[in-house]
Amino acid sequence: MMRIAGGTVVTPAGRLDADVLVSGGRIAGLVSREVETGDQVVDATGKLVLPGMVDVHVHTREPGFTHKEDILTTTRQAAAGGVTTIFGMPNLDPPTTTAETLQDVLSRYAATSIVDYNHNPAATLTDQVPKMAEMGIRAYKVYMVVDTGRTYPHPAGTGMHDHGDLLRMMDTIAATGKRFIVHPHDQALMDYIEGRYLESGENTPQAYAQAYAEREGVIWDTAIDVVLRLAEASGCPVHLAHMQTRRSVDAVRRAKARGVDVTCEVNHWMPFLSRWEHVERLGPYALSYWVPDDAREAVWDGMRDGTIDIAASDHAPHTREEKEIGWTRMWSSHTGTPGIQYFYPLLLNAALSGQITLERVVEMAAEVPARKFGLPQKGALLPGRDADIVIADPDAPWTITDADVLSRVGWTPYAGVTCGVRVDRTFVRGVEVYGEGQVVGHPGHGQQA
Repeated sequence: MMRIAGGTVVTPAGRLDADVLVSGGRIAGLVSREVETGDQVVDATGKLVLPGMVDVHVHTREPGFTHKEDILTTTRQAAAGGVTTIFGMPNLDPPTTTAETLQDVLSRYAATSIVDYNHNPAATLTDQVPKMAEMGIRAYKVYMVVDTGRTYPHPAGTGMHDHGDLLRMMDTIAATGKRFIVHPHDQALMDYIEGRYLESGENTPQAYAQAYAEREGVIWDTAIDVVLRLAEASGCPVHLAHMQTRRSVDAVRRAKARGVDVTCEVNHWMPFLSRWEHVERLGPYALSYWVPDDAREAVWDGMRDGTIDIAASDHAPHTREEKEIGWTRMWSSHTGTPGIQYFYPLLLNAALSGQITLERVVEMAAEVPARKFGLPQKGALLPGRDADIVIADPDAPWTITDADVLSRVGWTPYAGVTCGVRVDRTFVRGVEVYGEGQVVGHPGHGQQA
């Protein structure tokens, strides 16, 4: 039996000065310091003992785009960043839209994933939805967006915009009991807004950032209003990606008060990479999206009060070549940024600095995604749960560098950022997968969650 001793354990009931016992891949108990048991002792004195992050929004790029990333490199970063379960996304080649393509992806995870996993197939073919539900998935995904000036990262076969189609799909998914992840986007409004910028010759990172945030984020707000109303009409559990506007936070808050089964997420770039200074300094390497200051504060408020209930990385790596074109032709650059290796430490650092409580960070990163996405064995340090455990040092400042990046793309937008919390060790079902600055987990250790 393994004993993690001397740390501050963060549980759903709060912080405990207790030791964690692990046996057979599960948490056997939480005991006082005085109880003497355990033949293998892991010293966590002065450190935080946390549940591993359950990241429901991860782009592994496999199959089809493995020049950017693959499952092995993604899960190496996950282990280093305290992420013990990932849910992959369907914008692959071929896109995950059928039971056949889903089986291929799940087989790839089984062969090479270091951490536990699941996958969110695209819900665009009604007859495939029940078949994929029977394969143990926890959620479906759809994009309400079409790329302008490029064919990726939102490839054909993964999008849905017609409201009737969305309602039909929600009715279909509701019958499975699974959750429907939606990338909200009003494409008709975006076509008009983008067109005005492009017609005037504005194709810079600054123009792109302004276009997507234009009129206080109208393209996001109108789409989210539609999704919430259709979710209410269908009874389908929905999950909203990319929360970033004041009105969207208010809309979700009101929907929850009405009893709508909605969850929503904040991604790594919103709290840590969405300021105008990032757009100016990093250009295409910062985009994803720009969030104006008042909207960012509204999102932080939503994180603090539980309206925004899930932290998900939206890990989205692209090569330097795919980014560099964006300095002069941003609408041709692939958008998205790598983040899974650093999101949990940065959130913990935000708690250390008083921006949010440690308990809320753990709820968003582990407890709520596990509960809302049907993983009762994950997400909390409680007896009987999987021993997915992170030991983090809250007094170990370190500086993020490109040299430490485990992603295949070899860069991070956080290079030069100092973080006050360091992940020391990560365990997946009681097996150490990261420790002493090295990934020690073996490919194929991960299991479908």
